[in-house]
Amino acid sequence: MTVPTRPHSSGPGPCEHVRSMTELEGPAPFRTFILKVANRCNIDCDYCFVFNSRDQAARYLPARMDLAVVRAAARRIGEHAFAYSLRTIHVVLHGGEPLLVGTVHMVDVLEAVLDGVPSGTRVLFELQTNGILLSGAWLDLFEQYEVAVGVSLDGPPRANDRHRLTRAGRSSAAAAVRGIELLRSRPHLFAGLLAVVDLADDPVEIHDYLAAFEPPVIDFGLPHATHDDPPHRADPSVPEYGLWMGRVYDAWLARPEHRHSVRMLEDIVALSSGVRGSVETLGLAPPTSVVIESDGSIEAVDTLRSVEEGASWLGLDVCNHSFDEAISHPKLLHRQHGREALADKCRACPLVEICGGGYLPHRFSAVRQYRNPSVYCADLEYLIRHVQNSLRRHGWNPYKQTDLSP
Repeated sequence: MTVPTRPHSSGPGPCEHVRSMTELEGPAPFRTFILKVANRCNIDCDYCFVFNSRDQAARYLPARMDLAVVRAAARRIGEHAFAYSLRTIHVVLHGGEPLLVGTVHMVDVLEAVLDGVPSGTRVLFELQTNGILLSGAWLDLFEQYEVAVGVSLDGPPRANDRHRLTRAGRSSAAAAVRGIELLRSRPHLFAGLLAVVDLADDPVEIHDYLAAFEPPVIDFGLPHATHDDPPHRADPSVPEYGLWMGRVYDAWLARPEHRHSVRMLEDIVALSSGVRGSVETLGLAPPTSVVIESDGSIEAVDTLRSVEEGASWLGLDVCNHSFDEAISHPKLLHRQHGREALADKCRACPLVEICGGGYLPHRFSAVRQYRNPSVYCADLEYLIRHVQNSLRRHGWNPYKQTDLSP
């Protein structure tokens, strides 16, 4: 299939006006708006889906989101929130490295979003950073606007620096840890840590190292891989990633003093107990997030850049299109169809309500597109059963239904 790609030298410039919203249509509204306020980074992670994957569009996008684009995006967000009577929305400041925009521009971004959203809608700001540029001035700003801050760190220096080096090829670990320790001085701003799983590392060592920073959440992500570019495994017949995360689960439960959550594991527990909420990587609920690029483009989940050139590109922008047009875009419809969008094997699987076929990018192949089981299918099966067996030993009732939809 030929996928249209974003023109590298064009695209919408700063928006001087925004057309009126189209007639309401589509299923679930968006509730999380990811603003790519920066499209450059001060480190060079070898697994980065923005700069070091199949889609290289980010290298040709504006280095930061112009304020005119921010205002247009804010008006679209406000339209959407008003049309669907959304009482709370999440606005995620992302990149690249979002702190590269500087504190002055960031204040303008935050103010523009608040100005564009209806007074009856609460905005929860979140920001994901590598932590290197965190400072007292940044924390004062986050305090003022109640911005929750997550930091990416893969583990101790040996593990972190295997993939997360500076552009000069130097360690980024010490600077990231300095930023995390600074953030810990204001724990109410600390949203948690994000780490990418590497089978070369000991899972208990990684978990315990990250837990020592006392984050509220540790979010372990599986490396972005497809059927055409599968994940590294020492033995393809063994669910090594599932075993790795199973050991994290055991370590997490082993010490009652742990107060943090591990997102993937808690999602499995919740989905196994009947929760029907919006979880991007697991379950069958339609995702409710959308990406706004630094040039104003409205995009599908940005991790699709790991799949192929143009996979996340919709041909829409906040200057000329509403978010309802994105909801009903053909590229996003498979996100709304739940079980019907999955491979035959997945639809027949007893665990489909929990794994949901796996994360969308991990299902891809050039031949069958997204109608494949996840490349982590065996890993997810092992991990889900490992967690459920543990829950049964603790008196878990799988028939109690809960709805935590936003």
